[in-house]
Amino acid sequence: MKKTTGTDRSITQKWRPATQAVRGGTWRSEHGETSEALFLTSGYTYDDAATVAARFAGEEDGMTYSRLQNPTVAMLEERIALMEGAQACRAQASGMAAMTAALLCQLSAGDHCVAARAAFGSCRWLVDHLLPRFGIETTVIDSAVNEEWDKAIRPNTKVFFFESPANPTLDVVDMDYVCKLATAHGITTVVDNAFCTSALQRPMEFGADVVAYSATKLMDGQGRVLAGAVCGSEEFINETLLPFQRNTGPNIAPFNAWVVLKGLETLGLRAHKQSENALKLGQFMEERIVGAGGTILHPGLPSHPAHDLAQKQMDACGPIFSFVLEGRQQAHTILDALQLIDISNNIGDARSLMCHPASTTHAGMSEEDRAAMGVHEGMLRINVGLEDVQDLIEDMDQALKAGGV
Repeated sequence: MKKTTGTDRSITQKWRPATQAVRGGTWRSEHGETSEALFLTSGYTYDDAATVAARFAGEEDGMTYSRLQNPTVAMLEERIALMEGAQACRAQASGMAAMTAALLCQLSAGDHCVAARAAFGSCRWLVDHLLPRFGIETTVIDSAVNEEWDKAIRPNTKVFFFESPANPTLDVVDMDYVCKLATAHGITTVVDNAFCTSALQRPMEFGADVVAYSATKLMDGQGRVLAGAVCGSEEFINETLLPFQRNTGPNIAPFNAWVVLKGLETLGLRAHKQSENALKLGQFMEERIVGAGGTILHPGLPSHPAHDLAQKQMDACGPIFSFVLEGRQQAHTILDALQLIDISNNIGDARSLMCHPASTTHAGMSEEDRAAMGVHEGMLRINVGLEDVQDLIEDMDQALKAGGV
C-alpha cells in the first residue's frame, strides 16, 4: 500500500480546507482505488522475524497491531490533523473516549484542572467525579468571564478544559484570551470543538494546545457511527497521548473510521448550510420566544451576549442553539407536537433533532448543578439539519403554538 502524492505534507499543507477534506491523508493500494480502502484486520503478518522486531522497536515504519495502527484509521487521523492545522491526531472510539484520553493522559494525582461550568453532561461527570477519584483537583468556573480563568489558577494547575460554544447553553469562550493566559502559566488548553469542527472554528489559530472531538457529530453528520479524535503537537500525541491509548485501548473501529472519512468530504458544505438554516430558524423564533418571556441562545443573533466574539472566532455559528421557556411541561408539550423535527439527543446530524437537556443529556446531574450551569427545566436544544428551512419554520411554528407560545 502506498500513499498518493497528496499525502506528502509539503504538498498537502498548501491545500485549502475544502481540498484537504476530500483528498488529505489518502492512501492507495496497488489496486488504485478512488475511495479509501477499508482494512478490517486486527493484526498483520511479516516477511521475517527481523522485520517485526524492527517495527516493535520503532526502528522501521509499518503496522504491528490495530490497537496501534490501521491503514484506514491512519488516513482519518491524517485528514483530521490537516483540516485542524495540527501536527498530529489520534482517533478514538467515541467523543467521550477522546475527552477522557485527552485529560487522563496528562493529569496525575496532585494536579489541578480548571473546567467550564457549562458543558456536556458527561464532560462535567469527568470533571466532577472521575478526575477527583484519582486525586486530581478540579475547579469549575463561568468560562465566558475572562477574569474567572485568572482567579482559578493555582501553582499546580495543569489543564484548562472547555467547550465553545458550550453544550447546551451556547456560552462562548474568548479563546485568544484564555489560550494566551494558559501559555503564560505553562498550562495546557484542551478545547472540545464538537459543536463547530474545523469547518467553522479552528481553536489552534487562537493558541489552543489540544483540540478534542466527538466525530460522531458533524464529522460523520448522518447519525451512523460513534467516533472521536484528539489533535495536538507531534510531541503531545506521540509522547503523552499514545502511551495512554496504547495501553488502555479506546480505539476506533476501522469501519467507523471509514464512515467518518466519507463524512468529512461533505463536512464544510453541511456545516455552513446547517448554520444558515439555524440562523434563519432562530431569527423566526426570537420574537416569539422573547415575547413569551423566554430566552433564545444563539451566538449568531445580535441578542446573544457574546455575539461579537462569536463573529470573530467562528466562520459561521453552527447548527445548534437553545431556547428557554417556562418549564418542563411546556418543553415536553412542544417536543410532542413536532411533526418533522425528531426528538433525539444527538447533534450534528443532517436531520433536524431537538431534545430537553434536563431530562436527557444532563439528566445525570443534580437539579442544583443543572441550574448553576444554566440548564433550566424549560430549556430545549435544537440541531438544525439540511431540510428546507421553510418546512422547519412551519413545524416549529405549530409546535410552539401547541405549547402556548
